Amino acid sequence: MSDEPKYLRLTVELTVEVLDVNALQAAALAEIRHPEADLSEEERTEQAELVNSDETGASALQWLIEPDHVLQLVEHIAEIEPREAVLGVEPSEGPSEEEDEEEHDHV
Repeated sequence: MSDEPKYLRLTVELTVEVLDVNALQAAALAEIRHPEADLSEEERTEQAELVNSDETGASALQWLIEPDHVLQLVEHIAEIEPREAVLGVEPSEGPSEEEDEEEHDHV
């Protein structure tokens, strides 16, 4: 086998139903205010305002998901090492018909 590094890009699309936006926002605010969060006071204030003003809950949810959470879904985790992570959360109209039919299919 070659000594050249090999990379795989993992793409996950997940649609969630927000049952309680206020609880979601409160959980995100707790993360933002946590003493170990690597944020300045100005950044904490800015992020808290963003979470509070977003009625969809997308900004809050983004604060509660870490790329390491996704990696926990992969068995044999010692065989891979995360190198780059980009996370995006946006409002959705709900599950597509395709998602309903293939709810538990694995690729």
